[in-house]
Amino acid sequence: MSDPTPLLQVENLKMHFPVFAGAFRKHVATVHAVDGVDFSVHAGETLGLVGESGCGKSTTGRAILQLYRPTAGSVRLAPREGTSEPVDVATLPERDLKPMRRRMQMIFQDPFASLNPRLTVGDTIAEPIRVHRLRTGPAVMERVRELMELCGLNARFVRRYPHEFSGGQRQRIGIARALAAEPDLIVCDEPISALDVSIQAQILNLMVDLQKRLGLTYIFIAHDLSAVRHISDRIAVMYLGRIVEIAPAKELYRKPSHPYTQALISAVPIPDPAIESTRERIVLTGDLPSPQNPPTGCRFHTRCPYAWDRCRKEVPPLHDLGGGHQAACHLVDDPTGGGQREV
Repeated sequence: MSDPTPLLQVENLKMHFPVFAGAFRKHVATVHAVDGVDFSVHAGETLGLVGESGCGKSTTGRAILQLYRPTAGSVRLAPREGTSEPVDVATLPERDLKPMRRRMQMIFQDPFASLNPRLTVGDTIAEPIRVHRLRTGPAVMERVRELMELCGLNARFVRRYPHEFSGGQRQRIGIARALAAEPDLIVCDEPISALDVSIQAQILNLMVDLQKRLGLTYIFIAHDLSAVRHISDRIAVMYLGRIVEIAPAKELYRKPSHPYTQALISAVPIPDPAIESTRERIVLTGDLPSPQNPPTGCRFHTRCPYAWDRCRKEVPPLHDLGGGHQAACHLVDDPTGGGQREV
């Protein structure tokens, strides 16, 4: 990460979905799934993206890859040669996206649904190689076998179908397929959440090993903070379509600044009964608001135990706390809450 220019720069990313109803398909509402997200990812690092279900983290990943075309914002990808300006893939027409999509691949959450049951494993992994014309003739299957071995799969199974593999093996196939395009960035959309606990650590260790060997860059999307802590260099916390805190992984766990981050970390169990018995669990009240009608001001104020008038009226910016640590909370620059709370 010595290069000051990030591999990926996301600015003011928005992804809104219209809601239609009635026989005449009248537009009745808009879902603000992602509503102004900013972050950067440097080459060779892993950015963890965490939050509860429905916060917009998976939608953010898909919008970055242009599987969803963003409503607004920019997604700039640095050039491989380093001689030209970053490319804003969000503004590229569909016909120009193919070479950029080769550089950005995805590992999907469900290894049972993300593989075509009609294709053999060999054909599944070979498809990106053929689409982007990276190899021809017998060299295609040679590369497929090489990728299978790299991901811990026996190359003799190249003619088998997905249903003949276990869940962990299928996810390894998905990883091999993502690597086949020789990408710079891989978006990992909860890649271990559908797997048995005994297999999750194997997949995480495989991803860490591949990153070291191939110089990969990950955006690791998950709701399991323990897994994110294990693999991430930095962590961004999302709540209702916005990033509320972003920091180096160790710093975030050591000193979370946003009340929502504090609540999330307090829910992560520690495998030491003595320490666990002394921890205070922060229980959030109320339900997650609807992204169709998000709260004004800070979106977390309806569940925050420290909310005051300013929180209900003003959207907090990401305040710089130093060392790459940022938090979107009014209490960061006014710890007394306008004199309305004790510290």
